[in-house]
Amino acid sequence: MKYVFDIDGTICAKKDGEGYDKSFPLKNRISLVNDLYENGNNITYFTARGMGRHNNNQLLAIQQFYSMTEKQLKSWGVKYHNLILGKPSADLYVDDKGIKDGNFFGD
Repeated sequence: MKYVFDIDGTICAKKDGEGYDKSFPLKNRISLVNDLYENGNNITYFTARGMGRHNNNQLLAIQQFYSMTEKQLKSWGVKYHNLILGKPSADLYVDDKGIKDGNFFGD
Protein backbone atom coordinates (compact mmCIF):
# COMPACT_ATOMS: atom_id res chain seq x y z
CA MET A 1 0.00 0.00 0.00
CA LYS A 2 1.15 3.58 -0.62
CA TYR A 3 0.87 6.12 2.20
CA VAL A 4 1.49 9.86 2.08
CA PHE A 5 2.00 11.65 5.39
CA ASP A 6 2.36 15.29 6.32
CA ILE A 7 5.18 16.08 8.76
CA ASP A 8 4.32 19.05 10.98
CA GLY A 9 1.49 18.33 13.38
CA THR A 10 1.47 14.73 12.18
CA ILE A 11 4.79 13.11 13.20
CA CYS A 12 6.27 16.12 14.98
CA ALA A 13 5.16 19.22 16.85
CA LYS A 14 6.53 22.60 17.83
CA LYS A 15 5.53 25.42 20.10
CA ASP A 16 3.76 28.42 18.57
CA GLY A 17 6.22 30.96 17.25
CA GLU A 18 9.13 28.53 17.05
CA GLY A 19 10.82 27.52 13.81
CA TYR A 20 10.84 24.08 12.23
CA ASP A 21 14.32 23.54 13.63
CA LYS A 22 12.74 23.42 17.11
CA SER A 23 10.27 20.69 16.14
CA PHE A 24 10.22 17.60 18.34
CA PRO A 25 9.24 14.09 17.25
CA LEU A 26 5.97 12.38 18.18
CA LYS A 27 7.68 9.04 18.76
CA ASN A 28 4.55 6.89 19.03
CA ARG A 29 3.35 8.14 15.65
CA ILE A 30 6.77 7.68 14.05
CA SER A 31 6.86 4.12 15.39
CA LEU A 32 3.49 3.33 13.80
CA VAL A 33 4.58 4.69 10.41
CA ASN A 34 7.91 2.86 10.68
CA ASP A 35 5.95 -0.37 11.27
CA LEU A 36 4.05 0.29 8.03
CA TYR A 37 7.41 0.76 6.27
CA GLU A 38 8.81 -2.47 7.77
CA ASN A 39 5.73 -4.36 6.61
CA GLY A 40 6.43 -3.48 2.97
CA ASN A 41 4.29 -0.37 2.55
CA ASN A 42 5.56 2.61 0.57
CA ILE A 43 5.94 5.73 2.74
CA THR A 44 6.14 9.27 1.36
CA TYR A 45 6.34 12.46 3.40
CA PHE A 46 4.79 15.48 1.65
CA THR A 47 5.14 18.81 3.44
CA ALA A 48 4.29 22.46 2.95
CA ARG A 49 7.34 23.58 4.95
CA GLY A 50 8.45 26.97 3.67
CA MET A 51 5.65 27.32 1.17
CA GLY A 52 3.73 29.97 3.13
CA ARG A 53 6.71 32.21 3.72
CA HIS A 54 7.82 31.81 0.08
CA ASN A 55 4.37 32.49 -1.42
CA ASN A 56 4.08 28.87 -2.63
CA ASN A 57 7.41 29.02 -4.50
CA GLN A 58 8.43 25.37 -4.41
CA LEU A 59 12.05 25.96 -5.40
CA LEU A 60 12.67 28.45 -2.58
CA ALA A 61 11.00 26.16 -0.03
CA ILE A 62 13.16 23.23 -1.13
CA GLN A 63 16.35 25.33 -1.04
CA GLN A 64 15.64 26.52 2.49
CA PHE A 65 14.13 23.44 4.14
CA TYR A 66 14.92 20.18 2.34
CA SER A 67 18.31 19.47 3.93
CA MET A 68 17.19 20.42 7.45
CA THR A 69 14.02 18.32 7.13
CA GLU A 70 15.95 15.32 5.82
CA LYS A 71 18.39 15.57 8.75
CA GLN A 72 15.53 15.85 11.26
CA LEU A 73 13.81 12.76 9.90
CA LYS A 74 17.06 10.82 10.06
CA SER A 75 17.79 11.95 13.63
CA TRP A 76 14.26 10.91 14.68
CA GLY A 77 14.68 7.45 13.13
CA VAL A 78 11.97 8.01 10.51
CA LYS A 79 11.86 5.38 7.76
CA TYR A 80 10.53 6.41 4.37
CA HIS A 81 10.94 6.07 0.64
CA ASN A 82 10.31 9.65 -0.52
CA LEU A 83 10.47 13.15 0.95
CA ILE A 84 8.66 15.82 -1.06
CA LEU A 85 8.58 19.51 -0.25
CA GLY A 86 6.28 21.80 -2.18
CA LYS A 87 2.83 20.94 -0.89
CA PRO A 88 0.88 24.16 -1.46
CA SER A 89 0.22 26.20 1.66
CA ALA A 90 -3.51 26.26 2.41
CA ASP A 91 -6.00 26.69 5.23
CA LEU A 92 -7.79 23.43 4.46
CA TYR A 93 -7.06 20.40 2.30
CA VAL A 94 -9.97 18.45 0.84
CA ASP A 95 -9.17 15.00 -0.49
CA ASP A 96 -11.30 11.94 -1.20
CA LYS A 97 -8.60 9.67 0.25
CA GLY A 98 -7.78 11.80 3.28
CA ILE A 99 -8.03 10.85 6.95
CA LYS A 100 -7.57 13.13 9.97
CA ASP A 101 -4.27 12.38 11.70
CA GLY A 102 -5.89 11.81 15.11
CA ASN A 103 -8.22 9.22 13.60
CA PHE A 104 -5.38 7.42 11.83
CA PHE A 105 -3.12 7.36 14.88
CA GLY A 106 -5.99 6.68 17.29
CA ASP A 107 -5.34 9.59 19.63
